[in-house]
Amino acid sequence: MLRWALERATALVPPERVVAIVAHQHRGFWEKELADLPVENVVVQPRNRGTAAGVLLPVLHVLLRRDPHATFLVLPSDHYVADEETLREAMIEAIHAARPPDDRLVLLGFQPQEFDPEYGWIVSSPTDDASVRTVASFLEKPNRETAVRLARGGALLNSFMFVAHGGPFLRMCEKAVPSLLKVFVSALREQSWPRALEQAYEGLPTSDFSRDVLERATEFLPVISVPPCGWSDLGTPARITLFREALDPSGPKAPRPGVCPAEVRPRLPPAPEGRILRNQYAAT
Repeated sequence: MLRWALERATALVPPERVVAIVAHQHRGFWEKELADLPVENVVVQPRNRGTAAGVLLPVLHVLLRRDPHATFLVLPSDHYVADEETLREAMIEAIHAARPPDDRLVLLGFQPQEFDPEYGWIVSSPTDDASVRTVASFLEKPNRETAVRLARGGALLNSFMFVAHGGPFLRMCEKAVPSLLKVFVSALREQSWPRALEQAYEGLPTSDFSRDVLERATEFLPVISVPPCGWSDLGTPARITLFREALDPSGPKAPRPGVCPAEVRPRLPPAPEGRILRNQYAAT
């Protein structure tokens, strides 16, 4: 799944602008998979402190240490997409929607194909009917009856994929998680910043990007409705089991830890000529 995300990113930006955020305790799973990335493009969290830290750290790593004017495309690494071309067009649309003068954080939402109670939902303004809609609210893990009602009302599944410019993103984090932002800025400005970061993580509380950041800043957030493309979040054991059973109903063999069977990996079409974006970063 990590390779899927990397290939998804390099279909849009050069490899030197792909930054992977990983956790130290998972090194046995990611070290070989990321061997072809520049070592400085792999940001290692000393420990897991939730998705707010996991998103903010690589963004600040680039803004403070590499490119203060960067634009970010954030791609979680636990997604399967059958039709990568459709998703890629939606990501390009989101990048254009996030450009100045709007300077917005643009979410990518997916039309539901199932009513798994573990999904989070994005409710958009009822007056919006364009592909780029205004976010009205978020709803995490509703029951099936509520999920059916949300789907019929045009709500979208929250994919956690988004595009943002550094400035608006940091202003949003300053409003929502100011202490986390302050800790990371201070650590990354240290000469021996890896050690400073390790010390900072020791006292960090766990925080959730959707709950603690996005839900506090809906006025900054439009959402793009991605056309059906066979998207699935494989973030739970139950979904992974269903995914593998769909591929091989006769009973798939369990893969080696950290290895995705070659026959399962989606084949990404090459990026169209001129579609590689040279001034954006992709974080996986």
